[in-house]
Amino acid sequence: MTPPNFDRLARSYRWLEYLSLGPLLERTRNHHISALAACTHALVLGDGDGRFTARLLASHPTIRVHAVDASAAMLAELCRRTPRSTDNRLRTTHADARQILSSRDINLIVTHFFLDCFDQPDVDALIPRLASGLPSGTLWLVSDFRIPPGALGPLARAYIRVLYLGFRMLTGLRTIRLPDHEAPLARAGFRRIALSRRLFGMLTTELWRKE
Repeated sequence: MTPPNFDRLARSYRWLEYLSLGPLLERTRNHHISALAACTHALVLGDGDGRFTARLLASHPTIRVHAVDASAAMLAELCRRTPRSTDNRLRTTHADARQILSSRDINLIVTHFFLDCFDQPDVDALIPRLASGLPSGTLWLVSDFRIPPGALGPLARAYIRVLYLGFRMLTGLRTIRLPDHEAPLARAGFRRIALSRRLFGMLTTELWRKE
């Protein structure tokens, strides 16, 4: 499947995000950043315009980051956000994440609002391929939308359906429903160690550790 094209959204991504949910998505991404202090090598997949990666590099001065994105324009925004002093700690790759393999020196994987761009079979294949060979203690930080239980479920489902429709029109994204990342992470040997919810449970950010 051809990846969606986010290039046209790169310059306006931040403001489109704020128009939809204000600062909530950025706060969700950054919620666990202080828990990553011991990580030395991060693989960051599909970080949009690079705000999280730039903050990760700034807040943890010894970490090295390999940022992968299918959008060259989004990677350009990341490079624009990061100071020249971090050049030796940041590597970027313009590629479909489904073609990327992790390496044994990686001890942090980050997927913020990224896995929801894939259908379930892709997520089921991507997670174990990236997890293969990673050392025990590796962290996986994932943020995503959720359908909360109870009365708010139908409203959240309708909102997410509108988001998918909008991204289909703007980027060609073909995914139409949220995939499950919990089961494939558990099968790959990860255990969830932290969970935070926002917006009545519709936004979640989770920290998983490989046992």
